[in-house]
Amino acid sequence: MKYNLLALTAALALGATVASAAPLKIGVVPGAYGDTVNVAAEEAREKGLEVEVIEFSDWTTPNVALDAGDIDVNFFQHEPFLENANAEGGYDLQVVAPGILANLGLYSLKHDSFEDIPENGQVAIANDPVNQGRGLLLLEKAGLIKLKEDVGFLGTVDDIVENPKNLSFTEVEGPQLVRITGDVDLAQGYPHFIVAAGTFDPTSGLLYSGIEDKQFTVSFVTRSDRTDDPQVRQFIEIFQNSQAVEAQARESFSNSDKLYILAWKDQ
Repeated sequence: MKYNLLALTAALALGATVASAAPLKIGVVPGAYGDTVNVAAEEAREKGLEVEVIEFSDWTTPNVALDAGDIDVNFFQHEPFLENANAEGGYDLQVVAPGILANLGLYSLKHDSFEDIPENGQVAIANDPVNQGRGLLLLEKAGLIKLKEDVGFLGTVDDIVENPKNLSFTEVEGPQLVRITGDVDLAQGYPHFIVAAGTFDPTSGLLYSGIEDKQFTVSFVTRSDRTDDPQVRQFIEIFQNSQAVEAQARESFSNSDKLYILAWKDQ
């Protein structure tokens, strides 16, 4: 009887410890990534892992919050973006698992082709170094500009060496590009943000980047001292094995296979 009482006391103490454990805090941005994380969070809670999803409206604060320990993991960025953020912010953040690879597009609500873009036209483009570079490469592929040799996805508007239509560039925080697409002649766009906004067809882009480029997979990121955290690993396992997450991702990308892939399935 004494043994049973001790076992019961130990079990109750363990249960209290588990119950009092702080929830896993995950930072996201609105749209596909946040939606899939919210779906996985529901499944995690059913399995005893308490999760708090925190939404940010920009691409800077999620890394600031992660570095400060205000959140445990974030899910909004690809590795080149993270490398730039680590260098500029002095962070020690690390990718721990792949997520969703989404392409980006060039969209116009005023013109049906690149040939229709007028002289002195206005182009909206991402304001962060890596995603701006991706947008510029797409503009170069469309024949609208030419960049310095070998700048790759690290190019900026200052690296444009030929601009035959004398296009002007408005630099905008990535998630906000969808809001001003109708105000410019051409805009860099992210299909999942367009789906979330519901303002126009995300499959109506004039040109898309290649979705096979895996370095731009949006991934789970933690501080380097949390890469083996059991809660983080448990959540990622739930996320990557969830049929509901897959269904949500497909819905978030307008049920179009050309707009995304589930990168962890194609390793």
